[in-house]
Amino acid sequence: MAILQSLSESDNGNRWPLQRRITSVGRASDNDIEIACDVLEDHHATVVLEGPYFVVRPVDRSSSVTVNDKKVRRKKVLEDGDIIGLADYCLRFSLTSSPESRLGGDHGFEPDDQRRLHGLRSMHRLSLQLLTTQDLGELLEDMLDSVIELSGADRGFLVLMEGEEFSIHVARNVDAESLSGDGKYLSDSVVQRVIDTGEPLIISDARSDDEFRDARSVIDLQLCSVLCVPLLDRGQLLGVVYVGNDQISDLFDEVHLELLEIFASQLALLIANAILVNDIREDNRQLQARLRKRRFGSLIGASSAMEPVFHTVERVAPTNITVLITGETGTGKELVAREVHRHSPRASGPFVTLNCGAIPENLLESELFGHEKGAFTGATEQRDGQFHMAHKGTIFLDEIGEMPLQLQVKLLRVLQERKITRVGSNRSQAVDIRIVAATNRDLEQRIADGAFREDLYFRLNVVEISIPPLRDRGEDIVLIARFLIEQICDELNLSTKRLDAGAIRAMRK
Repeated sequence: MAILQSLSESDNGNRWPLQRRITSVGRASDNDIEIACDVLEDHHATVVLEGPYFVVRPVDRSSSVTVNDKKVRRKKVLEDGDIIGLADYCLRFSLTSSPESRLGGDHGFEPDDQRRLHGLRSMHRLSLQLLTTQDLGELLEDMLDSVIELSGADRGFLVLMEGEEFSIHVARNVDAESLSGDGKYLSDSVVQRVIDTGEPLIISDARSDDEFRDARSVIDLQLCSVLCVPLLDRGQLLGVVYVGNDQISDLFDEVHLELLEIFASQLALLIANAILVNDIREDNRQLQARLRKRRFGSLIGASSAMEPVFHTVERVAPTNITVLITGETGTGKELVAREVHRHSPRASGPFVTLNCGAIPENLLESELFGHEKGAFTGATEQRDGQFHMAHKGTIFLDEIGEMPLQLQVKLLRVLQERKITRVGSNRSQAVDIRIVAATNRDLEQRIADGAFREDLYFRLNVVEISIPPLRDRGEDIVLIARFLIEQICDELNLSTKRLDAGAIRAMRK
């Protein structure tokens, strides 16, 4: 059982078991633990069970919270025996019914083994945090705070390589605060030595060390103990972790080095993954830039076969001309129709799509023109058709070659007069629409077969846009595939996937 115990004499050692996932502490009566102390805020702090650990958090910035006299900014994982300071009011955190008991020699651990166990516990906690946090900067700060606490250093630095130079990425002090002007607290001579050799370095007293005592940074900082470990990812040097203390000599030993190397391996993994993610993001940015240069709205293509398509869309879109789009199935005829609409003065109006080959013949007339109540069995109310819905906009009639002959007559009248008549009505209505039609059939052959009206064909085919098949578009298929993969990954919240060389070769064939 976890317990908080008051260390105030006036409270006679009050104890509160932590039985909730979130326990609030403060002066107000609605807290789980109400403490009548003027120095506390009404709602001062919370103790939260996160996985196997309890964590203390200040409620806001005005709430002063410390753990073992170290200020808590966001949160701090609690360990058995920790002293929590809420302003001037102190509580002891205990994981057993005896708050005085702590992990130590009485548990059969030698001091070095106890330090190793403490370090592995910290690494386990950070590993769990890695599974839940999305903030890499916060995680790196917490790891560096743990390194400082375990080592007894008064400051620590995460230094990363940028080409041939290095720069300080994270700098923290013993109070778990970020250091400003961080470069003045670090010996660049020590860092450069570890970068050059790729080997860890322990310095007991830098001021007496034969190699470093004359270094300007050591003299200025009056450095005593320094421990610096390289960050390596599959043999590549990413940077170093550096901790120092300018008050105590001989602070660091082999156990500190062993623990810091464990932390460094985890830091290297995090940083390598972050670099990989950044590289992927940069690749995506470059891909988007290339796509922007190679697309016309939602139409993607850099091949010469697509240039006439883009040019024709750009030319006819601002007009009210009826357009016929031809091409094989899957070439993007509807995308072209949408771009005609999007670049037209009707762009703010509706874009209505109807597949003439997907609707049964006996329903297609009602779907196109609407119907009156009682016009046929099941017509229980008046209903608008697709032409009504496309008023002030564009109607896209896909697979126009599949339209029955009797409806072709009525469509011809719409094209000529811009008027429609509901099924079951004798009254025509004017509509303001633009018609864009598409087909994957050879309409001239359909005319020869008596399946399509020649006069309707000429009314529809004022301007024809012929879409080339993908096999004639060269590298466009790779561009389109990459675009679609990125779009799908975004929709499914997946990491970006890449096409390998074999997949690209297969598509090109």
